[in-house]
Amino acid sequence: MLVKQVFVAHSGQEDGNLGRYRYCPFCGTELSLKERGGKQRPVCPKCGFVQFRNPVPGVVVLIEKEGTVLLGRRRGGFGAGTWGLPQGYIEFEEDFFTAAIREVKEETGLDVEIRSIINVVSNLLSPGLHTLAIVLLARVVAGELCAGDDLETLEWVPLAGPLPEMAFEADEYIIERYRQTQGEWGLPVDPDFAG
Repeated sequence: MLVKQVFVAHSGQEDGNLGRYRYCPFCGTELSLKERGGKQRPVCPKCGFVQFRNPVPGVVVLIEKEGTVLLGRRRGGFGAGTWGLPQGYIEFEEDFFTAAIREVKEETGLDVEIRSIINVVSNLLSPGLHTLAIVLLARVVAGELCAGDDLETLEWVPLAGPLPEMAFEADEYIIERYRQTQGEWGLPVDPDFAG
């Protein structure tokens, strides 16, 4: 299986106004479009602020147990009614390990120990949403399985499949690659942050 790390879920047509300020968040001056770094970007003519659009950092956690993987059916938002691995955004004050452990607890009720970093993927989900996700392998160390946060139900699904309808192509790829390699891949993690 070839390594894949960029997943595109839209046509590439971009709305030029998505995620942009109209006024400078520092001085309140109306922004105007100027060329910066080879692109037209909103720039403040008074203080020089430049509005960049950057990917949103997140984590995805593959939790494996006895030949199964934990999936959750999404309650709302992107991919409502479809399935995915536990995942979420990294808060500003968190490192990615802490974010992964918190997201798993919020979504599943489980406490996990991070075992390895197994991938990093770009998800171009819509013209306004580009995530950069760190994919981690984890094992359950405590807790009681209980769907929470943005998941309505949880299920241990055989790695061999079949998988239910998945919300994200990247999740399908991650599970299939893990199945084919029997987990013999990934970067070690700092034990001070693993759990």
